[in-house]
Amino acid sequence: MAENIFEIPVVKAAIVYPETPNEKISLHPEERLEETVRLAEAINLEVAFSEIVRLRQLRPDAYFGRGVIDRFREVCALYKVQLLIVDASLSPIQQRNLEKALNLKVIDRTALILEIFGERAQTKEGSLQVELAHLTYQRSRLVRSWTHLERQRGGAGFLGGPGETQIELDRRIIDEKINKIKKSLEKIRQTRGLQRAARKRVPYPVVALVGYTNTGKSTLFNRLTKAGVFAENLLFATLDTTMRRLTLPSGREVILSDTVGFISDLPHELVMAFRATLEEVAEADIVVQVLDAANSGCRQQRRDVLTVLSGLGLDRVEYQTNYLEVYNKIDLSPSFCAPSANALKVSALTGEGCEELLRKIDEILAADSAVVNLNIPSADGKTISWLHQNGEVLSCRPNEEMLKISVRLDSAAQNRLSARLKNITD
Repeated sequence: MAENIFEIPVVKAAIVYPETPNEKISLHPEERLEETVRLAEAINLEVAFSEIVRLRQLRPDAYFGRGVIDRFREVCALYKVQLLIVDASLSPIQQRNLEKALNLKVIDRTALILEIFGERAQTKEGSLQVELAHLTYQRSRLVRSWTHLERQRGGAGFLGGPGETQIELDRRIIDEKINKIKKSLEKIRQTRGLQRAARKRVPYPVVALVGYTNTGKSTLFNRLTKAGVFAENLLFATLDTTMRRLTLPSGREVILSDTVGFISDLPHELVMAFRATLEEVAEADIVVQVLDAANSGCRQQRRDVLTVLSGLGLDRVEYQTNYLEVYNKIDLSPSFCAPSANALKVSALTGEGCEELLRKIDEILAADSAVVNLNIPSADGKTISWLHQNGEVLSCRPNEEMLKISVRLDSAAQNRLSARLKNITD
C-alpha cells in the first residue's frame, strides 16, 4: 500500500459519506456527497464510485461495522479502487484499521482538502500555510506510521534510561518544523500589518471579496479589475490573496482583494493556518460576499461563510452597513430572485450587474463622507492632486489666485486633510 498514491498518473477513488442519526451538517447528504466528488475531481482523481452510507452508530475501532467494510471491499475490488475517501473525520486508529481491512489507502475529509490546498498554493506564503496545516494534521496521526510504539532509540550511555521512543522523536521533529513555519508566517503577518498601515496613509479603501469556494469570486475579480487571476470551475481555484487597484464610477480608487474560498466544515488546521491571509478581510472597509445564484445550497453556503467570518471577529457582519451580498452566475439562473432589496445580482461571465455593484460600493464609501469647501492656491498642485486622489471633487472654480474647490471626503480623509493643511500653514 504505497503512501505516495497521489503521484500515480490516474488514481481511481471511491467516496462514501457516512450519515448518522442526529448528525448536524450544513448541507443535505446528497449535496455534501456531490461537493466531495467535486473536491476529489479538483485534484484529478477519477471517482469510480460514491454513495451515502446510513449508519446506526459509529464504531470506535474502524468507524464502520464489519458488514459495511466487507461490502466496501467487494465494491473497491469491482471498480479497481486505489483510494477510499471517507467524508468525515477519522481518528488515526480508525484510518489505520480501515486501510488494513481494505488493503488500500484511506483518507478523510480533512486530508482531502489538505491535498487540494497543497496542489493549489502558489506563493511562498500560501505554501507555508498549507505546510503548517499538513504538519499539524500529521502530528496527531503519527500512530499510523509507527505501530511499534515501544521501539526506542538508545540514549547516551552516561545518561542512562531507555532513551527516546521513535514516535517522540518524530513528534519533536514535526514540532520544530511547525515552530519554524509559525515564525516565518509571523514575519509575513507583520509585513501585512505594515502594508495595511501604508495603505491607510495613502489611502485606498479596501474591498474584500469573500464567499464559498467556486462561487466565482476570481472571475468577478477579473471582470472588475482585468487582472487575469487564475479562475476555473474548480473548488479552491484561489488560495493566495490577490489585490488590485480599482477605479469606481465617482473616480474614487479602492483596492479590491480576492481571498481564499470557504467550505462547509472547513478543517480547523486550515482556518488557523490561513488566519494571516484572512486578516485582510477583518481589516477591509467593505466586505462583499459572493454567492452562487445557480447553486441550490447557496443559502446554507452563506451561513457557512458568516460562521467563519464570525470566528475572525466579524460577528453579525451581515447587519453592518459595510457588508454587501452579491449573487453571481445569474446567467445560469435568470429567474433567480434576490432575497433582499440590498442584495445585488450579477454575472461575472457576461458583466451584467457589475456597473451597479461598483455604484453600490461607491454609495457605501460615500455614506460616512461630507462635502468640504476649500480655497486652495492655484499654484498648490500637490494639494489639488491629493484632493482628486482621495475624494470626489464636485466643483472647481477659479477665484483670482485661488481655486474654490468643493470636494466630498470620507471621515478618515478629512482628518488627513486637516493635518496636511496644518503642516502647510506651519
